[in-house]
Amino acid sequence: MDDQVEDFYEVLVIGGGAAGLSGALTLARARRSVLVVDAGEPRNAPAAGVHGLLGLEGTLPGELLERGRAEARSYGAHVTRGRVRSVEGEAGAFVASLEDGRTVGAARVLVATGLVDELPDIPGLAERWGRDVLHCPYCHGWEVRDEPIGVLATGPMSVHQALMFSQWSADVLFFANGTTVEDEQAERLAVRGIKVIEERVAGVETVADALAGVRLAGGGLVERRALVVAGRMVARVDFLAPLGLAPVTHPMGVGEHLTVDAMGRAEVAGVWVAGNATDVSAQVGASGAAGTLVAAQINADLVNTEIDRALAARRPFSAEAEREVAARVGQGHRL
Repeated sequence: MDDQVEDFYEVLVIGGGAAGLSGALTLARARRSVLVVDAGEPRNAPAAGVHGLLGLEGTLPGELLERGRAEARSYGAHVTRGRVRSVEGEAGAFVASLEDGRTVGAARVLVATGLVDELPDIPGLAERWGRDVLHCPYCHGWEVRDEPIGVLATGPMSVHQALMFSQWSADVLFFANGTTVEDEQAERLAVRGIKVIEERVAGVETVADALAGVRLAGGGLVERRALVVAGRMVARVDFLAPLGLAPVTHPMGVGEHLTVDAMGRAEVAGVWVAGNATDVSAQVGASGAAGTLVAAQINADLVNTEIDRALAARRPFSAEAEREVAARVGQGHRL
């Protein structure tokens, strides 16, 4: 159910995942007017449960978000389904245009839209994503412990993934898929008992709605119960282009993200970012914590702005008049 959307909010939160809802909850508890615009496409939707989240281990992703929306609303935040097409303006006077034609103004913007996983074009792979085609050992490792696991070479983090997953299973294969494995990397894989298969991968085979194995270009099937893939991760922030904000290449070569300072501030005043849009490795707990941290920074920024305005209103002279008086005093004139 959508809430009635007003014309202006102190904070517009774009994205209703862990980061966005945590930020909205914190800001609403700070008695700020808050709107969350959520496209309803959480990255972890295919997952069977959220893991590593203290007190909520194994909670269904949809259930967690439903509870988060209810909690934010209980303190007065508004939540609406929609997709932001563009954000224009400046701090204090941002205007967001939604794809359905609605517009909303905001003094500050919290971007928490997460990212998109761009997967390799291998037949059968995308259909199993988040189920038995995986990416994170801490999100999924326990669930595939002691199972035959394959790791597909897709980028600079693939060898690292194989080494990590060997903590959960003694049966890990590295599918080089025609790429070159450097000698040092090969040694590290060998030390962990990980065999390298150099032949290219032709597809992913499924039997009875479960991964059966990896089909090689030569026709052979290598039985696996899980396949680990490092997709290219790209922040979902095209709507920020009118502000001059765009994602940049991640220093680890895993995709693109928005750069921010330690407090989550973007390069445009009044815009903050939390969660996977800036931190591609953040799990649900870390994303939620980032949303809370950034929300506190936004509230402090609004408080300071309110104080500055109040002080300016109390001063008998304009800033220009004050500078003129100071100059006259400096020249020896008496007031």
